[in-house]
Amino acid sequence: MTFLQITSLLIVLAGVFGAINYLFLRLPSSIGIMIVALVASFGLLGLDALVPSLGIAAESRRIVTGIDFSDALLEGMLGLLLFAGALHVKMSDLRAEWLPVLLMATLGVGLSTLVIGAGFSWLTGMPLLIALVFGAVVSPTDPVAVLGVLRQANLPQSLETKIAGESLFNDGVGYVVFLVLVGLAFPSGDDHGGGLADAATLFIREAGGGAVLGISLGWLVFRVMRLIDDYALEVLLTLGLAFGGYELAVYLHISAPIMAVCAGLLIGDVGAKQGMSEETRGYVDAFWKLIDEILNAVLFLMIGFEVFAVVFEADYLVAGAISIGIALLGRLSAVAIPIVLLRRFRTFDPGVIRIMTWGGLKGGISVALALSLPTSEWSPIILTATYMIVVFSIIVQGLTVAPLARRLASQPDLL
Repeated sequence: MTFLQITSLLIVLAGVFGAINYLFLRLPSSIGIMIVALVASFGLLGLDALVPSLGIAAESRRIVTGIDFSDALLEGMLGLLLFAGALHVKMSDLRAEWLPVLLMATLGVGLSTLVIGAGFSWLTGMPLLIALVFGAVVSPTDPVAVLGVLRQANLPQSLETKIAGESLFNDGVGYVVFLVLVGLAFPSGDDHGGGLADAATLFIREAGGGAVLGISLGWLVFRVMRLIDDYALEVLLTLGLAFGGYELAVYLHISAPIMAVCAGLLIGDVGAKQGMSEETRGYVDAFWKLIDEILNAVLFLMIGFEVFAVVFEADYLVAGAISIGIALLGRLSAVAIPIVLLRRFRTFDPGVIRIMTWGGLKGGISVALALSLPTSEWSPIILTATYMIVVFSIIVQGLTVAPLARRLASQPDLL
């Protein structure tokens, strides 16, 4: 299938499944679309089991695997999604919460990777270094899923900023940690192989370079927008910043996700206040909300269909089910330890640890990272476990975190 045919098919299916969800399920849009896609996928697998001669599963698997989910997300959709998410986070709010966000997005990601990697190595007998790669795959929370949930939860502003800011930045940091660990675990299959010194250099270059590029390009676009009063052109400039900046970061081998977040934060705050008229602000805001909703729908549709790439073996499914608990334990360590360290210096909202632990939703980024791993004997179990964690996270945690947050936010913090 051509790129245009694949894109058309995904958009048509996202619209159809979205309508089914709206008319019958009444779930949050993205979660509902993913559930309908999962049901359709399992329906095709069931029909194939009943009538093997039709070859439905094989053909569906061929189509799904023909779509490079990893490249489509990591080098295409992710930049737009992160830019759109960061655009609506105010820097003034983020400055007030910068220390918890920084610790959870750096120390927290490292702790989560270590806890999950050690647990998965113990569970499966996998070499620790490869298990740490799995830990890096499932440690980042998905800002797309998290920010979608925040719209319904009606949380205190400080708590909402912590969750939004951490989900945006730990995504970029997690991707860099993943690259570093893949370089150490699979040195023959990656140019980033080397020792710990090389890994540290890679981390600093990727993360720091992404931040510098994002701020620099965002500032340049902001200065141009101050000279213009044409909402269509200014919307086009933000789109060019998101697309062009992301691809430039990929070309320069620095963190494209961090670049997109930094550029989005600058344009959404300084750019909106000082570089746009009220009319332009309205159009930019509406445009990026629409982009966010459309790509969100397509992304969750693709996650639902990626079930065809999963290996359904009993041992893998058992390991995947247990790894859900391990992933939650890793997420708890990523949230609780930084907050405990900071509690003597500042106060936190009630229920913050439990809300942020349960609200640390995994998503398409984890699936894309798992699919991008070099082929090895451990690849199938990593992909199966990752997919099960993501599906549980989006459906179970995604549907329950908003009511949990509303209940805990009004109670004393017991954890």
